[in-house]
Amino acid sequence: MSGSDNAENVSENTASVSSAAQQLAQAVAERLARHLTDVVICPGSRNAPLSLALLARDDIRVHTRIDERSAAFAALGMARVTHRHVGVVTTSGSAVANTWPAVVESRYSHTPLAIISADRPERLVGTGASQTIEQPGIFGAYATTTQVAAVGDEVDIDKRFAQDLTVHINVAFDAPLLGDGLPQQTGKRRQLPPVVTATQRAGVVDHGEVEVDLSRNTLVIAGDEAWEVDGLEDVPTIAEPTAPAPYHPVHPAAAHIFRKAQVSANDYVVNTKVEQVICVGHPTLHRDVMALVTDPDIDFVTLSRTADFTNFRGDSARRGTRVKVTGEPTKEWLRICEGVSSVGANAVREVLESADFGFTGLHVAAAVADTLALDDAFFVGASNPVRDAALVGLPFGGVDTYSPRGAAGIDGSVAQAVGVAMATQSLQPDAPRAPRTVALLGDVTFLHDVGGLLIGPDERHPENLTIVVANDNGGGIFETLEQGGEKFRAGFDKAFGTPHGVDIAALAEAYGHDYRRADSAQELLDTLAELKEMSPGITIVEARTSRDNLRALHAKLAEVVGK
Repeated sequence: MSGSDNAENVSENTASVSSAAQQLAQAVAERLARHLTDVVICPGSRNAPLSLALLARDDIRVHTRIDERSAAFAALGMARVTHRHVGVVTTSGSAVANTWPAVVESRYSHTPLAIISADRPERLVGTGASQTIEQPGIFGAYATTTQVAAVGDEVDIDKRFAQDLTVHINVAFDAPLLGDGLPQQTGKRRQLPPVVTATQRAGVVDHGEVEVDLSRNTLVIAGDEAWEVDGLEDVPTIAEPTAPAPYHPVHPAAAHIFRKAQVSANDYVVNTKVEQVICVGHPTLHRDVMALVTDPDIDFVTLSRTADFTNFRGDSARRGTRVKVTGEPTKEWLRICEGVSSVGANAVREVLESADFGFTGLHVAAAVADTLALDDAFFVGASNPVRDAALVGLPFGGVDTYSPRGAAGIDGSVAQAVGVAMATQSLQPDAPRAPRTVALLGDVTFLHDVGGLLIGPDERHPENLTIVVANDNGGGIFETLEQGGEKFRAGFDKAFGTPHGVDIAALAEAYGHDYRRADSAQELLDTLAELKEMSPGITIVEARTSRDNLRALHAKLAEVVGK
């Protein structure tokens, strides 16, 4: 949290505007209530009138976080579930800047988010006044600022929400900030759809129709923000964990086979070269999959419902939102894709069953996947966990999966998981037991946002959230990348491995959450099976893994799939 200066600059007019700040705050709060059901407020001085005005409204749920960064990511987590704007209210100065990472993720993941920043009056900007920076335009290309300085300006808020998924409202409050007492309670509770549909969302774009001939050897690559495209239901699909579960799944570990003209199998020569790739949404995870997207010898169609496309092919790509199909996948092509998928799935099972690699993050992902149940929500962190989740078979039908794939950063993941859990349970407020949310994070990701565990005692809490931390004491993903090679080992730990030795059990205790530990895949399975039947609030499960054999594990996986 950035500091809140209670002492106001002596140049501020304190005599003639005693009620102006509160009047402006109430007008802004009334306007925000038309667009928001949930707001996360952060303590501060300059935002005091707005925070109190929001607390006085019965039509807005108000959450409090002391850290603006965590507040913004918690809001983003809630918005991932509901697809509805969630607001974040900050004081002036660096407090606004602390929301920047969430704003970036909001922009690139097309997840609605509204930052409402309090500001000093314009006359104080550039004067050296305390906690005063240039806030209009602070988010640059990521969010346009709507400036509100007086009652009447708040009408422009409607336009911003109607046009933008990532919203910035900057409200300049003059002193005195507060009057003689609290504002009166106002607003009526509303019954709104719990989730905003695609057709209701701001920023949805229809790029028209693309003709595709499915009698050609075709693969769908479904990434983040993918949807079930009418006409492509029967096409073999490599789906990332956050995409809908396909009817004909293809395992990503064997994606390289589709770039080969032929492969030999049981004395038969099989033509495996894909002729056409259809990209839906925003895939990012697997190099071999992305090689299919970039291969100039493969025809490329990319589909999007936003202004952005995944397109590395320039004008040679065909772009749209809908497809008009002719033909259908041949039985031979379906058999080939099924066989290739089995190669990838069997390879993963082989390395998981081997005693050569110990207990790794891949084993953790497999245990988590094996214990997910229908109607669970699943949040998976960036880096290794989301890739491991894909290798062990996600996505699953009936499990809503979320991951920060917009900018693919590790920041704010704990807070997002908390937000996902809270929004998920709000969809079933009358359920006898809160629906379960499971989060899978690496240790560096967890520690990067451990402050997201800080939730005040009087705040709404997740009632059934299990956070599994695959702790290999550092940056395991780098073990599998180029810098993890033998010739770079001398500088590896200092620059990439970054061992930390943090006591996660002590952290869990400090934040007041339950803690469990697992030192093997079986212990983890048993722990998760037990927690499946409980609702203890937030439970942190530390899976003590090793990264020593990660490079060898992935080399073995590549060998088994014929790379």
